[in-house]
Amino acid sequence: MAASGWSDWFPVLRWARGYGRGQLGGDLTAAAVVTLLLIPQALAYAVLAGMPPVTGLYASIVPMAVYALMCSSNVLGPGPTALRSVMSAAAVGAVVAPGSDAFIATSAVLAVLVGVALLVMGALRMGFMAHFLSQPVLAGFITAGGLLIAMSQVGHLLGVPLASGDAPAFARSLITHAADAHGLTLAVGVASMVAMVVARRWGRAVLMRLAIPPGVADVLVKATPLLVMAVAIGVARAFDAPARGVAVVGDIPQGLPGLSVAPLLSVPWATVQALLLPALLIAAMTFVEQISIAQSMAARRGERLDANAEMRAMGAANVAAGLTGAFAIGASFARTTVVAESGGRTPAAGLYTAVLLALAALLLTPWMRALPMAALAAVVLVSLGALLDWASFRRNWRFSRADFAAQALTFAATLLVDLVSGLMVGVLASLALHLWRSSHPHIAVVGNVAGTEHYRNVRRHDVITHPHLLGLRVDESLFFANVHLLEQRIDAELAAQPAIRDVILQCTAVNDIDASALQVLTALNDRLRQRGVRLHLSEVKGPVMDRLRRSDFLQRLSGHVYLTHHQAVQALRASPPDA
Repeated sequence: MAASGWSDWFPVLRWARGYGRGQLGGDLTAAAVVTLLLIPQALAYAVLAGMPPVTGLYASIVPMAVYALMCSSNVLGPGPTALRSVMSAAAVGAVVAPGSDAFIATSAVLAVLVGVALLVMGALRMGFMAHFLSQPVLAGFITAGGLLIAMSQVGHLLGVPLASGDAPAFARSLITHAADAHGLTLAVGVASMVAMVVARRWGRAVLMRLAIPPGVADVLVKATPLLVMAVAIGVARAFDAPARGVAVVGDIPQGLPGLSVAPLLSVPWATVQALLLPALLIAAMTFVEQISIAQSMAARRGERLDANAEMRAMGAANVAAGLTGAFAIGASFARTTVVAESGGRTPAAGLYTAVLLALAALLLTPWMRALPMAALAAVVLVSLGALLDWASFRRNWRFSRADFAAQALTFAATLLVDLVSGLMVGVLASLALHLWRSSHPHIAVVGNVAGTEHYRNVRRHDVITHPHLLGLRVDESLFFANVHLLEQRIDAELAAQPAIRDVILQCTAVNDIDASALQVLTALNDRLRQRGVRLHLSEVKGPVMDRLRRSDFLQRLSGHVYLTHHQAVQALRASPPDA
């Protein structure tokens, strides 16, 4: 591979050359703040994925370092995320029993499959796939996913087992077990939630009144989940919480993750096959989220972004997660914002974060064994606000009922069936919405705006028309699914206006004409000729004209092709066919 090829795959070879003290301070500060934020999240999201808590740290150490070496974004924060974790749990739980050794190995296999899918798409430069999921569909899926995540944590908060795969099952189990809620567990969880909400809402102002510098106050507020966990551990130890019926994390292996393929090879091939579709869906959604976050941050900071490099970097990070016994990861908007606001300058901040997390895995895991599960649930529940985008439903209802219908359908399927099915419905809804719009193009009769060379819809503007001329503007490329609507529209206009002798198709928005559309246009031209009506084209784009020249359509065309629509009208208004 040439030097430029290596630097495309490993941008660290470019940015590391100019790295110095100017970037070091900001990157180290960002790494320290992100570590404080990520430790409680990593443990909580591992539980959310149905995995041992320590695997949340595993999903953050090597994967974060790998991403930093291959990414093009200076501040994007990869690692465990709530939605990715619950999707992993849903996909793996559908093929193996949750809580088993097979579940852990299969979750790692899913991470590798997600990573391979992203790597292949990145190698093939398929970054354009970021646009395959429409924003309304994605918002509906993420909002429903947020609710399912909340449902999955209510059981830990109440201290009772609750079903959480879909809303109906959750409602039934909640009704059945609500009376069995464990009071002390609920108290721990609610107290943890209240502490984090209060700190997030008023903590900074209170600390600044105490003359604490704004920067330090921000760090302390962001570290609130870690402080809450520390207090919860202290209380649990002091009052022997497990003996009082409060569930705790329990033993956590001490040390760093090892790289191993043996557990992955133990997963049956049939199970791997069952994970292929969920892996593709998770990979697609992971990249859509990742590139949306990275692009918005790059635009804000005036930096360049390589979508394909981002896809490859996240793919390699997921492979690393799987090989270290963890689960699928993605990009976090909250962590990305923290990196940027804390002074992060380069991807080196991710490398430093990985080192700090490795130290935590070496030194802190024995101390975490007394952490109440209710406190971890509180961390997840408090972090869900960014996922619940209710305002988008109202916006889409006002702006586009079709987009709203696709969003509502995705939301309902995700909430009532499961996450993987909801995402599949979302993809199909996006494609169906695109096909419906493409197959129902806007076709306008146009006339001349007096005193100009502009032509506009006769229903919207006061324009000049001519009895024997029909100007039609087609606002879509012509292909097999929509060309018959154009044919029907022309027939309807001719039936309503028998005096028409020339039809001009204004092709301003026609970017392509497929073989089926060409065949229909040829037949339409012949049929119009028999009725004494000429067919003309105007404003045909170069690539479309090139394709038409490779056929006999232009030789058979009864009319002419005009550079502009105004030229066509000027030429034809004074010279009807029988003139």
